[in-house]
Amino acid sequence: MGRGKVELTRIENKRNRQVTFAKRRNGLLKKACELSVLCDAEVALIIFSSRGKLYEFCSGPSMEKTLEKYQRYTYAELEAGQPAQDTQQSRYEEYENLKAKVEVLQRTQRRLDGENLEHLDTEELQQLENELDLSLKRVRSRQSQNILEQLSDLQRKEKMLLEANDELRMKLEESNEGLQRRSIKANQPSIPNGHPSTAQSAQGFFERLQCDS
Repeated sequence: MGRGKVELTRIENKRNRQVTFAKRRNGLLKKACELSVLCDAEVALIIFSSRGKLYEFCSGPSMEKTLEKYQRYTYAELEAGQPAQDTQQSRYEEYENLKAKVEVLQRTQRRLDGENLEHLDTEELQQLENELDLSLKRVRSRQSQNILEQLSDLQRKEKMLLEANDELRMKLEESNEGLQRRSIKANQPSIPNGHPSTAQSAQGFFERLQCDS
């Protein structure tokens, strides 16, 4: 007799359900690993438990790259299976949407320039005025920021110039002091070694004259 078909139903006993989940999960992860090794296949397996805990296996470089590869593959299949008429219709709708957006932007720009205002009611004119006020505030804020940045840059340059000026002044003073010392030394009379000065010789001469008398 052949083995009867086993009907799979949810295990009601919580403990038995957790034990079965752990066994089947480990077996499934093991089979995925064996498949990737034996057949040189790129395998990705994602399992969430009933509590939301994640279990995963990936034989590729990373799970993210494998999922990106899967998305590219499925997207290419959808593109290939989509009829040409549907593709053309989709592109035409995209073109119409972009065209409408461009027209809205152009109309808004003309209104900001003061053109085509005769068809606007009071509420639309008030909204346009608010937009202009907001734009003017942004321009003034940006202008003030630029002025502050330029002022800060000028102050920084001024500080650098003052520091350079002080450094040059100190070097000039040191150079002048050195020139003065060399000038004084050059103007002093040179006295030969071992010979008394003229004043000392005269003093000794007069002293001898006094002793002789």
